[in-house]
Amino acid sequence: MDKRIASVDGAVADIPDGATVMIGGFGGSGAPIELIHALIDRFLATGSPKNLTVINNNAGNGHVGIAALIEQGMVRKMVCSFPRSADPRVFTEKYLSGEIELELVPQGTLAERIRAGGAGIPAFFTPTSFGTDLAKGKPVEVFEGRSYVMERWLKADFALLKAELGDFYGNLTYRMAARNFAPIMAMAAARTVVQVSRAVEPGTIDPEAVITPGIFVDTIVEVADPAQEEALNRAGAHYPEVTA
Repeated sequence: MDKRIASVDGAVADIPDGATVMIGGFGGSGAPIELIHALIDRFLATGSPKNLTVINNNAGNGHVGIAALIEQGMVRKMVCSFPRSADPRVFTEKYLSGEIELELVPQGTLAERIRAGGAGIPAFFTPTSFGTDLAKGKPVEVFEGRSYVMERWLKADFALLKAELGDFYGNLTYRMAARNFAPIMAMAAARTVVQVSRAVEPGTIDPEAVITPGIFVDTIVEVADPAQEEALNRAGAHYPEVTA
């Protein structure tokens, strides 16, 4: 029942080529930077994993986190709501050159597709996107005189998340907005890996304060001083570090 692991490298060691990976975060808020960078380190050392499908709110900024994952050529497809944000040049260049696919999903629909995946709901209907290019080829039904588009659930092989506290059983709390997509991603993934700012003894977290129950978590790794994407980008960081 003790779900701790000693290192971020070990936490991501089982992610294979071609995996679908949900990554928590709303921009940099809640982004598991250390887990993402550990995945890059593994790729540079072994050539794996590659051909990943990544599900996230956006497609990265600057040259760290998800942007760095894309820059290394590890991502085959992005499923997201905001492929263009503050500094999206890495994704933009890859997309325009045909090196990466994009499935664009409205943000509310993205959240509901992930939630549906965790709840075992294969499909649902929403009015969002009706009459737009995003609805092309999707079934449409009329309910009470209004047209609704059918959307399918989203599930993943792995979820990489960031939490504030995690006990040894995997029960989690989050820091403010860093919670974002993490709880539903934990439910929608076959395996959930979480970096926590502090690993605590079972019983330390008030049961009423638990946001993600440990039943949805497979691995936790303590990262006591996690990096923040925005701070890295303000400093001009590039992962891995570029040397002359």
